[in-house]
Amino acid sequence: MGTPHDGPTRVPPGTGNTRVVLDGHGLDVPGLVRLADAAAEPVVPPEALDRVRRARDSADRLAGTGRLYGRGTGVGAHRSVPVEPADETGHGLRLLRSHAGGAGRLVPPRQARAMLAVRANQLLAGGSGIHPTWVTALTEALRLGVHPAINEYGGLGTGDLTALAQTGLTLLGERPWLTAVPEDTTGMPAPVTLRPGDALALLSSNALALAGAALAAHGTDVLLRATHAVAALSLAAVSGSPEAYAAPVHALRPYPGPAQAAAEVRRLLGWPDRPLTGGRRIQDPYGFRAFPQVHGAALDACAALRRIVEVEVNCPTENPVLTPDGHAYHHGGFFAAPLGLALDGLNLAMLQTAQLSAARLTALGRPDLTGLPAYLTAGPASSSGTMILEYTANSALADLRSCAVPASAGHAVVSQGLEEAASFAGQAARQTERATTAYATVLACELVTAVRALRLSRVPPAIPAFTAAATALLPNTEDRPLTGDVTTAMELLSVLAEL
Repeated sequence: MGTPHDGPTRVPPGTGNTRVVLDGHGLDVPGLVRLADAAAEPVVPPEALDRVRRARDSADRLAGTGRLYGRGTGVGAHRSVPVEPADETGHGLRLLRSHAGGAGRLVPPRQARAMLAVRANQLLAGGSGIHPTWVTALTEALRLGVHPAINEYGGLGTGDLTALAQTGLTLLGERPWLTAVPEDTTGMPAPVTLRPGDALALLSSNALALAGAALAAHGTDVLLRATHAVAALSLAAVSGSPEAYAAPVHALRPYPGPAQAAAEVRRLLGWPDRPLTGGRRIQDPYGFRAFPQVHGAALDACAALRRIVEVEVNCPTENPVLTPDGHAYHHGGFFAAPLGLALDGLNLAMLQTAQLSAARLTALGRPDLTGLPAYLTAGPASSSGTMILEYTANSALADLRSCAVPASAGHAVVSQGLEEAASFAGQAARQTERATTAYATVLACELVTAVRALRLSRVPPAIPAFTAAATALLPNTEDRPLTGDVTTAMELLSVLAEL
């Protein structure tokens, strides 16, 4: 996988992968990825759609006894401006049209499909009061492989208003559906009918940010698993000490991620849980010795993001929200602080482990650590070998570092001061997308260098990670352009992640 893209992501095979149940409660990240990749079709149980109908009945009843925000009133700074009952449908249409003001590039089809799945599942949780036909139309779009045109700029982490307004107008037939393949002549969903209350019920969600976060969590997980194999190859190339990876060490400080990272390296290298002490040095540089601690923190951060995504896509966050007992509450549950903070935490953790990858890359060029020629050259002493990969890796690392500046530190005051804060979760998700591309580049540079070092050693290790990488990467070691090697290495990362 290496870099984020809009094609299908490799999803592990398993039972039931051709259908993903959307019921408002059980959607997980792998299922969401399958829907985004058009590798599965959504299935909506009848009882979930009944929950939407009951919530709709409650909304109609409450609207008849008093004003509901966004249905009998304006929105934002206009929250106290009344809307006449006869104008509620017209008000909803104006709301969608006026809020469809996004800008910037169109989000990739894969993310747009993921957003449709997220929003459908949230609505099936039964807190919005939207008419069930909207849910049916969202799932039908997924089945048909079509998606709305959505601009990336517009959300602040307090609701993806512009993206969902553009989606609403597409569902109404005012905007065209797009297909992942332009020449595809697949049918389009029938336009839905707008009823009172439907507009705001659709808008009240961070579905686009959640879609980006889910895809980023999945992609990052692949890279983090691949890192175990790459780091193991580098450790073998410098005859690193196994002491830092011993199970008793990590039992004393029982964080899940570091213990997992150490165990994976032991497994990939065929080391026992209690490896013998030794190695060329009494202590290795941090890139090798502190790998379990640093990379383990990234594993824990990725797991934390996934947990938050799976909470958010399975609960109603609409404002007002309708509870199962038929009451409506005005609230701030749409404020995506947990999501934004989790994304920022993952970006920082990814930077930390990428910095160790760059450090290992530098170490592989040092004769005192490898016992091999400087920069792993096989020609004249003046040859440069893998020298330039340090520059390439650090160039990518600089981009990753800029992505790690927390989006949650941002601030905005909008709607005449009524909304005086924002989480910027969508911005954090875009930073994670960029960060994974940069991290994959750093990791690929290390992989190319580690494989070359092992090839130059007297006895390359007979382990699956080396076999897979050495089979794909060119064997010649003369000075030559290495761009193709790095590209191949990036493509190999998804293979190494599954070893």
